[in-house]
Amino acid sequence: MAQSRKKFVELAENRVSRVIKDLRLIGNLSNKSNYEYSDEDVEKIISTLRNEVDKTKKRFESVTSKKKDLFKL
Repeated sequence: MAQSRKKFVELAENRVSRVIKDLRLIGNLSNKSNYEYSDEDVEKIISTLRNEVDKTKKRFESVTSKKKDLFKL
């Protein structure tokens, strides 16, 4: 496995695992016996998270689409 691939896998696994842990912690905020929040609060959280995931997806897609746009004879 190439060094750049190893580094990607290592960083991706660590970062995605950290995000999953943090998402679960955000989910813990749903306990109404411990926290008070509105539907608008929830929608804002979910919307913000979705937007960030969409931005990340587009960054990966733009890397691959740039390669397709190259002109070669």
